[in-house]
Amino acid sequence: MNPLSSLLAALDFAARKHSKHRRKDADRTPYVNHLIEVADMLARAGVDDLATLLAAVLHDTVEDTATTLAELEQRFGAEVAALVAELSDDKSLPSDERKRLQVEHAAHKSAKARLVKIADKASNVKAMVTAPPHTWSWERRMEYLDWSDRVVAPMRGANAELEAEYDHWMAASRLALNHEKNS
Repeated sequence: MNPLSSLLAALDFAARKHSKHRRKDADRTPYVNHLIEVADMLARAGVDDLATLLAAVLHDTVEDTATTLAELEQRFGAEVAALVAELSDDKSLPSDERKRLQVEHAAHKSAKARLVKIADKASNVKAMVTAPPHTWSWERRMEYLDWSDRVVAPMRGANAELEAEYDHWMAASRLALNHEKNS
């Protein structure tokens, strides 16, 4: 399968797996938009490695759907499945523990997983200003931004353009939230 066909197959797979999932914003944006944005951020930052782009599109399938790593390996190869495994939280753990482990494990991620993780955090941080979770308080959104910085910090040096995009959205989100607090 050629690279474009592989990417489109992954997008189709992710869209089907996440078909009922919505973001937490007021418009309940289809979740697949986030996956596309993560892959797009990587591509715009010059990442053209197919396994990395496929993992970007598929990074939440094991964590958030009934997809197995074996299924991903069969459809998209061992490297993609390994990257998705590296990017997936253990949902059997409490949320606070998963967050702690993301910070703890960030420095030990592979180069490709770092790229996807930074793009994922950039997309989520961007959402704090463009489409915030409508039930989250100001404090919870600020806590999310602080936690994202703790996850991204040990992965810096992976890709300057991607990190600049992350930094742009972090600054925009903090500015918007501070403006909201002071209004």
